[in-house]
Amino acid sequence: MLLGSHRLIDLSVPLAHQAPSEPMPADIHYVTHDAEGRAQMERAFGIRPEDLVYSEGQGWAIEEIRAITHTGTHVDAPYHYGAQSSGRPARTIDEVPLEWCFAPGVLLDMRHKAAGELITIEDLASALARIEYRLRPRDIVLLQTGADKRIDSPAYFAQPGLGREGTLWLVEQGVKVIGIDAYTLDRPFTSMVEDYQRTGDGRYIWPAHFAGITREYCQIEKLANLDLLPEPHGFYVSCLPVKIERASAGWCRAVALVPEP
Repeated sequence: MLLGSHRLIDLSVPLAHQAPSEPMPADIHYVTHDAEGRAQMERAFGIRPEDLVYSEGQGWAIEEIRAITHTGTHVDAPYHYGAQSSGRPARTIDEVPLEWCFAPGVLLDMRHKAAGELITIEDLASALARIEYRLRPRDIVLLQTGADKRIDSPAYFAQPGLGREGTLWLVEQGVKVIGIDAYTLDRPFTSMVEDYQRTGDGRYIWPAHFAGITREYCQIEKLANLDLLPEPHGFYVSCLPVKIERASAGWCRAVALVPEP
């Protein structure tokens, strides 16, 4: 698809009914044209099925969704991490600046990192050196782990993740949004729990997320198709979230705008 001289690449996964990639999956009730949809229209307009002339007796289609805001591809607001961020009340998703969510993208390949491994500052710096790129304020950093290729299996949750140090290192360079093609920006829950049980040190729990209490930032979780990006930079990312009042996250249709040759 072309937008002027740019091609759009879909970086999102759908919000799906009872998806195996969700520990707290969504429930989607589908109202179809020939059943509840028709009955709803009969009640709303006080008509009979034969009065639906244009549709030959068919009604509308509607979906009723029961889901947390962290289902499917979504943007986490600073409020998700804590009530305070950067020493002030944390922004909810409806307060996140739109400029953060439409900005140049940078792809960092972390597919060499094993499940449960920490993505370190050294990993990030090496990836930037390989692509000969220096981060600029408001760049959207996308971490590629390859987990999206396993999204319909339990192996989806076997991923590397950022820690506190790596997250703060990116944010201190002006990055406001960090994305990942996996369930969470942190390491898997099982990896964090194992380290906590081994050491008794609570700093192993959710360190990348909790870094947002110290320095304000957002993250995009459950991205996909990062392998379709032809170059590691020189493109834009749009991850505008649904504007949900006072919410900790918002679903988004993340896309990359890639210049055509």
